[in-house]
Amino acid sequence: MSDDWASYDAFVEFLSTPLDDGRPFVLETKRGISLHFDHFAIQSSMSRRSPDELVLGYTRTMMGFLLFQSQPEHICMIGLGGGSLAKYCYRHLPESTITAIEISAEVIALRDVFRIPADDGRFKVICADGAEYMRDAAVATDVILLDAFGARGMSDQCANFEFFATCRERLTDSGVLVVNFAGDDPGLPFHVQKLEAVFGISYALVSCSGGANYVGFAWKDARHLPSRQALLAHARSMSWISDLRLSATAKRLKDGECLGWRRLARPSNGDVCWRIDA
Repeated sequence: MSDDWASYDAFVEFLSTPLDDGRPFVLETKRGISLHFDHFAIQSSMSRRSPDELVLGYTRTMMGFLLFQSQPEHICMIGLGGGSLAKYCYRHLPESTITAIEISAEVIALRDVFRIPADDGRFKVICADGAEYMRDAAVATDVILLDAFGARGMSDQCANFEFFATCRERLTDSGVLVVNFAGDDPGLPFHVQKLEAVFGISYALVSCSGGANYVGFAWKDARHLPSRQALLAHARSMSWISDLRLSATAKRLKDGECLGWRRLARPSNGDVCWRIDA
């Protein structure tokens, strides 16, 4: 009962705290810890029992980059948040070096709360503006994971034509850019339009389970995706990471290949999230 009351008290504090100044807030309950910038959305969520587990569905979808780069040499993350993707990659991809760029020093200060590893020879957190870092960076990278959300949603600097073009330049020849989009973002069609303008045929838009997020994949080389059968076979070959449900991601990836932004439409039932027209 004491644990239940502790959770109740945490929610009361959370709901009574004004979250309108852009500062991160940590909600701690019996089972988990989550990061928030407002009362309406969860930025990151961590299970106390399994701190390295990917709790939120969109993070598992973003790990679909393994279908392009199963053993990346370098991963660049724009947006650290609660470090879910950073921790997962650090644990399961021991041959990869990881650089996480986070603009908020207050978010970085929470790294111990979310059990994010300390900097070492293959993992580093840098406090910087992600758009400026990508523009000035000189090192090519195999994977760019873009999850740049703050109190006002996705950063405009990380969702324009110039930024996507810079990301394409920074990718290795077989590299992939992975972008988390909010399903209720009014600018979602425009973001997809910019991806198409920069990457041509080499992109796909994937709907995450629940429809609250979309994940965009864009790859450097100008080619279509392999067949559905080939993608599924590749996903099954990585059975050691069954918790990612890569087969489901592979199917949705093929379905969303070259999905034109005009196919995104608002639903008519009052829901605020975009849907994909048939």
